[in-house]
Amino acid sequence: MKLGVLTVPLGSMPLKEAAEYLAGLGVQALELGAGGCPGKAHLNPEELLGHKDKIDEIKKIMKDNNLEISVLSTHGNAVHPNKEIAKMYHDDFENTVRLANELEVDTVVTFSGCPGDSEGSKYPNWVTCPWPDDFLDILNWQWNDVLIPYWQKEVEFVKQYGVKKVAFEMHPGFCVYNPTTLLKIREAVGDIIGANFDPSHLIWQGIDIPSAIRALEGAIYHFHAKDTKIYKPNCDVKGVLDTDHYGTEKTRSWIFRALGYGNDYAYWKDIISTLRLVGYEGAVSIEHEDSLMSSKEGLEKAISFLKEVMIFETPGEMFWA
Repeated sequence: MKLGVLTVPLGSMPLKEAAEYLAGLGVQALELGAGGCPGKAHLNPEELLGHKDKIDEIKKIMKDNNLEISVLSTHGNAVHPNKEIAKMYHDDFENTVRLANELEVDTVVTFSGCPGDSEGSKYPNWVTCPWPDDFLDILNWQWNDVLIPYWQKEVEFVKQYGVKKVAFEMHPGFCVYNPTTLLKIREAVGDIIGANFDPSHLIWQGIDIPSAIRALEGAIYHFHAKDTKIYKPNCDVKGVLDTDHYGTEKTRSWIFRALGYGNDYAYWKDIISTLRLVGYEGAVSIEHEDSLMSSKEGLEKAISFLKEVMIFETPGEMFWA
């Protein structure tokens, strides 16, 4: 495994400066945003595609700092019922795939997306319960008429550009939000689809992280290191489906935290060990979204914490058995 960072919190820095800073902290791999929610501060496909000199410059920055690019990220909703919004995210995804090809990166991270409830919808409709029966009808339409056909078409595009893996971040608000829905889309579309496994979005759903990792053996293509803190007094009253703004930390049932501020060393050592058990050897990529810390402090604390729980070396011979 390699210690990685999603560089979005350092978007105000030029890529070269961000790479030097992170390499100095012991980071080994960078996850670079190229569209959608992560933005394009460090990689703008419109400015880079077809420009070999600029692509070579990025590769040199990585090489000079003993870094690799783990994945390109372009989180968005390409099946949004608003056609203009859908096209924006669709174009970002396809441009990111093209850029991944030129940078020789084999994995792109995104969201599955979430349609509305019908052709005439204005907004996405994330279904969280099976009754009244209308909700099952919505799910059937979303998956069979929109989501599966869209991604069946897109994976053919992806294959043309040599990208081997599309990693869906399992994220509430989208059709793929847990291991069950990830495996559902993977079965329908093919094993080019896998998971960007981010525990922070699963913890508050009540999902046991090591069990989820085991359930997705062979299907984890990227991993986000981000923690969640559940505030029991609030959660006991409100439950976990909390729609309060993330900035209202005092009243929320849960908030995102830097590593170690939601769960302890033992918790994360179990996660890392389970990743090793299922054969995951990719980047463990820190995503900083802790609203109680600055970007640099949050990243530095998370890097320090992760160094203590990561397993870097290949196991030796089992001499005792």
